[in-house]
Amino acid sequence: MKVVILIILAVIGLLVVIEIGLRSLFGFGKPLIYIGDSQIGYLLAPNQSTRRFGNQIEINEFSMRSSSIAKIPASSTLRVLLLGDSIANGGWWTDQNNTISSLIMNSLKSAIADKGSRGAGEQGSRGEKENSPQLHLDKYEQVEVLNASANSWGPRNELAYLQRFGNFDAQVVVLLINTDDLFAHTPTALPVGRDRNYPDTKPPLGLIEVWQRYVSKQQPIPELKAIQEEPGDRVGVNLEAIRQIQAITRQSHSKFLLAMTPLLRELGKPGSRDYEIQARQRLSEFTKTQQIPYVDFLPLFNAAPNAPALYHDSIHMNLQGNQFVSSVILRSLLEILGLKNPNNPV
Repeated sequence: MKVVILIILAVIGLLVVIEIGLRSLFGFGKPLIYIGDSQIGYLLAPNQSTRRFGNQIEINEFSMRSSSIAKIPASSTLRVLLLGDSIANGGWWTDQNNTISSLIMNSLKSAIADKGSRGAGEQGSRGEKENSPQLHLDKYEQVEVLNASANSWGPRNELAYLQRFGNFDAQVVVLLINTDDLFAHTPTALPVGRDRNYPDTKPPLGLIEVWQRYVSKQQPIPELKAIQEEPGDRVGVNLEAIRQIQAITRQSHSKFLLAMTPLLRELGKPGSRDYEIQARQRLSEFTKTQQIPYVDFLPLFNAAPNAPALYHDSIHMNLQGNQFVSSVILRSLLEILGLKNPNNPV
């Protein structure tokens, strides 16, 4: 009998040690949770903080992967709003300080400080686009790059978020999409609480989360199939959502920048598939018609040495990829804000 008790106690002790290890080392038992929304589809629940696989993740009161903010910024704040999906969000594999938004924010602070030290007046006379108002650098004491994003969001999710919350008085709104987003379906809350990647509650134990994620079989969501097979011109619908995002930014006197990253398999030869090439061409023509500043990362990645090394997986960037993307977006932001002369790089 004593042996049985000792064995039971040993097993319990082992499970406790494993549970502590799963929580402290990997963050199991503390996943980010989601909330469903009839228009946006779903959002990360507000006011969350967790650590996953050693990476800190903070979600603020507006469901952003950003620190807490004031809805209306101080007049001394230069604010940029980044809208996107898991590429912008960074997911569990990206520390808060290494997200694209954080990298842009830190670089923008440095760039503005450097421009300020060289004199805003000189740059204002040489570096601004025609009809672009001069940006008085000495009035800004703080820079914020807000990160409104969630896994698998598409242009219609991002539009609905902007319609719900506004642009937070950002001087620039940046929409970061990837090739797949041109084919994104209508927003839906169906995955929340039913797909293991979109939990709506925290599991009682890290062991339970490991079981749910890696051992048990994902139960299908029958209603989701019809939405994923949404008929009609999805590319056209998503381009219209982008047009509406641009319209909202104009109405709020903000500037707008669109950027698109490629899938890993689009790099090199044979490159994008035929339907993707057609969608890309439609997007390019659309941005010209709408006069939207547009960064296509596909040729930039193809020109970079060892571009596949910039990817975490088949679609998402690692830290090096985030640094590459953020540096390119930064240059575009500086142009849009009238801080950069294209012939005289920062």
